[in-house]
Amino acid sequence: MSQNTPLIPTNIITGFLGVGKTTAINGLLANKPEGENWTILVNEFGQVGIDQEMLPEQNGLHVKELAGGCICCALGASLGKTVRALIEQASPDRLIIEPTGIGHPEGIIDTLTGPAFRDKLDLRATICLLDPRSLGEPEVINNETFHDQLNLADVVLINKCDLASAEQIAATENGLNAMFPPKQYVGRTTRSVIDIALLDVVRNGELKAQFPESHHHSHHSHSHDHQHEHTHDHGDHAEIAEPGKPVRKTGDGNGLYSCGWIFHRDDCFDYWQLEALLNELDPIRRIKGVIKIGTVWVFYNRVKDEHDFDKVAYRRDSRIEIISTQPLDWAQIEGEMLACLTS
Repeated sequence: MSQNTPLIPTNIITGFLGVGKTTAINGLLANKPEGENWTILVNEFGQVGIDQEMLPEQNGLHVKELAGGCICCALGASLGKTVRALIEQASPDRLIIEPTGIGHPEGIIDTLTGPAFRDKLDLRATICLLDPRSLGEPEVINNETFHDQLNLADVVLINKCDLASAEQIAATENGLNAMFPPKQYVGRTTRSVIDIALLDVVRNGELKAQFPESHHHSHHSHSHDHQHEHTHDHGDHAEIAEPGKPVRKTGDGNGLYSCGWIFHRDDCFDYWQLEALLNELDPIRRIKGVIKIGTVWVFYNRVKDEHDFDKVAYRRDSRIEIISTQPLDWAQIEGEMLACLTS
């Protein structure tokens, strides 16, 4: 890239598991300036990759997913290589990176501001979404990575204000406004709405991590419980499931355990039976799924004990990802999900 080539505006959108990051990016894409090319790099803690499928397919958009770990540690070596490839292939007018909910932003910031990208990227605001209700949960408030997501954010948006109490919102706002160095913007929002103008807030280079080693404490590992061939799809290699014989992948790290399934596109579920099964699982941090019912697919989303679902345009296969706070009997759960098949 020559000295006369404009730097690519770049943002990191962080927040703990289930706070609404992918929904926020969908909202930003709906307001993307006409004619601009945007590239989204999505990182998931889980193994099978669902967030990429929730982003729209539209002109001027290139989406790349890194699943199965955290790009700031377990997948750290992939970050620079992936970003370079995205710049060369997509020539974006803006790059947005969504790390996994347990990802520590410091390693990403260091990579994007390092020598390799100094003449290519203009790192602007790191935006963190925060559910004020989570401040009452020991597993969140005692998590060092959670604190550094806030420490390293230039902008913090208190999300899900329609679900939190006025007292929770006020206490969260007071705490954020007392942080030093001060945030450039602290705001309230619902349904993960981000004002697109916040993307161009200039980054505060003085922000420091309080727990820089927190993301090195536990690296993410994974295994494939069923072995299948690989096929080229959406730019990545993915295992091919057989009817009634899903691909299963497991992983763990940072005190969490994940298991994801990819089902054959002909596998069709009784949604209400499957929903009841997924709602009853415990202890759960997050469940996501794109599930075929009849001739349509729905997106199932559970954060702790709250869940919802909606129709989606996705049409490839059914995928379900479970993140729990302790190991579960994945084989038994798989058998119970297969019992929900209607075909």
